[in-house]
Amino acid sequence: MRIIVKALAEAPVTMPIVTSPEQNASEVEIEQAIHSGIERYFDDCRARVPAFIDHHFHYPGAIATNRMALGWDMLRAPINLLWAPVYALVCLIKILLPKRTGLMWLHGLANRVPAGFTTRVQQHISHLILVDLLNNGQEGSILEGYLIEALEAAYERHTSEPVDRQQFSTLIEPLVADALSQYRMTRTASADITNSISCTVLGAFAFQKFTPGGIGLGVVLASMLAKTLAAQDFILGETIGRWYYSWFPPEPSLATTASVMVAVMASLAAFAAFSGVIFDPVQAAVGLHRRRLHKLLDHLQRDVTLSTQSSFRPKDQFVARILDMFDMIKSGLL
Repeated sequence: MRIIVKALAEAPVTMPIVTSPEQNASEVEIEQAIHSGIERYFDDCRARVPAFIDHHFHYPGAIATNRMALGWDMLRAPINLLWAPVYALVCLIKILLPKRTGLMWLHGLANRVPAGFTTRVQQHISHLILVDLLNNGQEGSILEGYLIEALEAAYERHTSEPVDRQQFSTLIEPLVADALSQYRMTRTASADITNSISCTVLGAFAFQKFTPGGIGLGVVLASMLAKTLAAQDFILGETIGRWYYSWFPPEPSLATTASVMVAVMASLAAFAAFSGVIFDPVQAAVGLHRRRLHKLLDHLQRDVTLSTQSSFRPKDQFVARILDMFDMIKSGLL
């Protein structure tokens, strides 16, 4: 914000807002006006959060929101789930590795790593946030209107010249774009967390096993398949074979384990594409959507106010990766 304050106070050629030094609006007045406009805007955004959640994340809106997954998202979602651990590692490198270590090339390389494919559901939700939540149903940015209204109130005591809107667009648009990109990644992370929870519940009730993820569930199913196949080929018959292998279970081959894991992961990925229909209302009911949207707005307000880079970095993807690591450790792959 200090950049805009200074630019407005100095009155550049493209924005002739003063006619004499006595008519200048001081930097303090400009800063107070901008701060007031930003605060009013984000207060109004927060007031729209409950209605936004009710409309798009509760039934029947959750069905309309997630039906976008029909089509190519069935392929994009599995790729995103497989790519997510790589991108989480890249984000961790950017956070933990100081830029002053002389490894700027590594930061540059990390910044070029994509977050994955943007699914239609992610695009749809990003558009809903941008239009319905941030701009109150309008296609253009309404934050500029709040700022200009506050500035014009400050300028009317000094001059009646117009305010340049381009100053605000240059600052706001990249911040909003980056924040929405980060929010889209929470959809992939939420789907991964949902898969881990689903696998844990399925393993507990169906197999009486602790399966904290797709890998653990795949190992259990591979063991059951190996036991069934071995019993069918038992020399004394299948019945005695089932009894025998219940005491001395066979080790599944690597090919069997890998095949079952691939099948389980593919099924989970397909489920993840539509899991929002089930879990969006659950997350809305327990307040996860509300907290996530409020955090997005809080970070956006701070970034716009301080003219900093986007600071919205949800922790969902790191929680999902911790669950993945636990799944691999429990399955003996690490």
